[in-house]
Amino acid sequence: MMDHSISFVVNGESVTFNCPPEKRLTDALRDELGLIGTKIGCGDGQCGACTISFNGNTVYSCLMCLGQAAEGEIVTVEGLNNYAGDKVILTRLQQAFHDYGAVQCGFCTPGMLIAAQDLLNRCSRPTEQQIRGALSGVLCRCTGYRKIIEAIQSLNGSSPAQSDQKSCAVNVGSRSPNVDGIRKISGSELYAADVHPSGGLFLRAIRSTYHHARFTIDDLSGLYKRYPGLSLVLTAADIPGQNAFGVYPTGKDQPVFADGYVRFRGEAICAIVGDEATIARIKDTEIPISWIELTAIHGVEAGISPDMPQLHSNSPNNILVEGCVSTGNVDEALATSEERYSNLFTTSFVEHAYLETEAGFAVRRQDRLEIFATTQSPYMDRDEIALIMGLPPEKIRIIPSAVGGGFGGKVDLSVQPMIAVAAWRLNRPVRCTYTRKETFTSTTKRHPAKMEVSVGSTRNGILTAVKFFGDFNTGAYASWGPTVAGRVPIHAMGPYRVPVVDCTARAVYTNDTPAGAFRGFGVPQAAVALESAMDELALQLNLCPFEFRYRNVLEAGCQTSTGQTLTASVGIRSCLDVLRSFWEKSTSEVKIFNSENVRHRRGIGIACGWYGIGNTAQSNPSTMRIGVNDAGEVTLYSGALEIGQGSNTVLSQICADALHLPLSSIRLVTGDTDLTADAGKTSASRQTFISGTAVSLAAEDLLRQVFRLVNASNSSAFMIKNKKIIIEDDDVMHLIDLSQLPRVNSNGDVLLGEGTFDPPTTPLDDNGKGDPYATYSFSAQIAVVEVDLDLGTTNVVHIAAAADVGRAVNPMMVEGQIHGGVAQGLGMALMEKFIPGETESFADYLIPTIEDVPPIDVYIVEDREPLSSVGAKGVGEPALIPTAPAILNAIRDATGVRVTELPVSPAFLRNNIKANILKCDEKFQEF
Repeated sequence: MMDHSISFVVNGESVTFNCPPEKRLTDALRDELGLIGTKIGCGDGQCGACTISFNGNTVYSCLMCLGQAAEGEIVTVEGLNNYAGDKVILTRLQQAFHDYGAVQCGFCTPGMLIAAQDLLNRCSRPTEQQIRGALSGVLCRCTGYRKIIEAIQSLNGSSPAQSDQKSCAVNVGSRSPNVDGIRKISGSELYAADVHPSGGLFLRAIRSTYHHARFTIDDLSGLYKRYPGLSLVLTAADIPGQNAFGVYPTGKDQPVFADGYVRFRGEAICAIVGDEATIARIKDTEIPISWIELTAIHGVEAGISPDMPQLHSNSPNNILVEGCVSTGNVDEALATSEERYSNLFTTSFVEHAYLETEAGFAVRRQDRLEIFATTQSPYMDRDEIALIMGLPPEKIRIIPSAVGGGFGGKVDLSVQPMIAVAAWRLNRPVRCTYTRKETFTSTTKRHPAKMEVSVGSTRNGILTAVKFFGDFNTGAYASWGPTVAGRVPIHAMGPYRVPVVDCTARAVYTNDTPAGAFRGFGVPQAAVALESAMDELALQLNLCPFEFRYRNVLEAGCQTSTGQTLTASVGIRSCLDVLRSFWEKSTSEVKIFNSENVRHRRGIGIACGWYGIGNTAQSNPSTMRIGVNDAGEVTLYSGALEIGQGSNTVLSQICADALHLPLSSIRLVTGDTDLTADAGKTSASRQTFISGTAVSLAAEDLLRQVFRLVNASNSSAFMIKNKKIIIEDDDVMHLIDLSQLPRVNSNGDVLLGEGTFDPPTTPLDDNGKGDPYATYSFSAQIAVVEVDLDLGTTNVVHIAAAADVGRAVNPMMVEGQIHGGVAQGLGMALMEKFIPGETESFADYLIPTIEDVPPIDVYIVEDREPLSSVGAKGVGEPALIPTAPAILNAIRDATGVRVTELPVSPAFLRNNIKANILKCDEKFQEF
């Protein structure tokens, strides 16, 4: 390719490139001009993260070559910004996004802002439908889009005010904007692919194209000779420590590089390292590899078949692990129940579909290794990398980047071990960024499930028994399979009083893509089965599905099937109470609609959910630190990772209130394993409850130290002003000159408080008895759908969602989490299906767009949790659990068809609607 001189205007400034005109515009903007706000989420025009304005129109910059931009005018998100010195001055649109909580992980935000600004340039007062149309080409996996719509509508006064902009006397409970929102809105936030260390090399993994095979890597000398820029081909032989990683200490079964044997298509077998241009030129097929294909196992039925090979030596019949909860004789209880319902339900692999692909770089610093990468679990990463490198954990430093969405998918390792080994071997920085295809083919998914459920009740609608048996496809490696097998049986009977229970879940090895953590750890799948059965049983009993649930929900004082007594914060009945009026109103509206329409029918469905917060039946601590330096600056050192859910803001709010300081005075250091303590992974909806309480304990420790310095009582008033701490103890005022105190750490702090909270749990016995969680969150949702009877397509018209969160530390962020959970649940129900070996891009895999997500009414229930310092629980996973079953129950109400396989296939629905019509016609003819 020959270089050409290409000139155009970017954000009001003329630029000229001397390069091949075929160079991708996105790469030029990011790499040459440093305009990192323009993101790459897919590289093929499917996600919209790279959206820019070109000559007044929105375009995908990943689909444009530099030559096409010649003489044009480009605006990126950075071009929206104004500055007063170093301070960013937001536009009205950017400020609305900030104020309305329209930013979560922030990766899609630049594209959203450009598309929204383009709309506003054309139409100053857009309708919701116009907003949907204009933004439909930009995907968001976090927000559920509703806050984005509200933010844009606020500019014409049609949305009520959202955030609390003033310095609040009480921060907990306020609608404070995201503390890192301005960086995300301005395009300056640093995600893993945004930082390129100087003098660095690039790494690309070479992956198996077979689901199950043996292989040998042949002589590489010819490859090195053809490509002088190739520095190293890494293989399993290059791993200095153990070539295995995994979540559990006894379950490290996944190799960094496969050692002559691959168990899934997409598994890394080696990696090539060199300058970026060379690595881009080398084709995968040029790596000399000899293959012997083996019989592949797909799906759990094949996995447990005696005719299939055993994939791991310690797992006979390919059963990784089995979990169970058993109370009483369930077969006898079902046999004597006056009403029973049984059925088989199946769900599919679901892709996390975060818009930021996995990325990072590693740097060797003498005898230490630093890794900057996208992750949900820095301390788990540190310990895993230490084992792989054969180094002590303190020799590994993990510096998390901003995370462009996680949902559980970035708890497992991805690029980290490969770049670590390469940087250590070559003593040069090494970076790697996954393509979207790599993310699809090599990272973990939601576990597909095959579930049998039986539910019994008395004739007057009191539950008597639940039997559940589920096989969950954990794929080629364990990942979080043991967690799913352990958590599902505890939750499989739903948030109901059930005297006799037998629930079993197994994680089964196959040659499919590994399944791991994904917003619920198997509970959403189990809820599909149980809540569908609840509706069918209600129909058999001729009971309203709402009332049937209301009769059976848990309350304070009830025992769960594990024998745990719930003493407080059991808000599921309150969730139903706040939804009752919506149910009654919508039921009437559905009847009227159906009386006036023939081809389209509406239905209403309800589902409930519950979720144990934190790890299951094991220690689950978080440690937080709060420092004060000699300038009077307060720093919260938080190991809790922000992945878009709002933990940076929520924990800062808790810190500010605990110290009686304004939120703006709290500085934040997050995730860096050299600077923070271990707060545990960001998953299982645990950070607000566990790390939030640890923050309060750290503040208490800090205040005790301060009061002790002047012998003041613990009830004294405390403030920081002009580098001094002012303490008022009754009528006595004390001054502490911070400049006179010795430093207690290398960060310059002169005072440092520390707090650790580990919620009380107990291990489960062989029958699943014990206290697996210290607290549970509860949720209930109602879905109204409209089905095209001719096409079998389903449109979700409205969702009402209630969630018991204990206490909403930030109600605006709680609403955003619920919106996002509903959107993911909608996708799980109606469109999302990952197929190993076939799904490789967003062209093959649909997630909800802004046009798919309906209005969502949010009802926050606050049944406070006494173990939490502020009464709060979690909401991330509970927000998702009821959505899919509520939609399925609404489809059943609209059509009479019980869907038992997800996602709902329009062909299946259409055929079964026709079959029902034929049955009705036959009955009519007989009559």
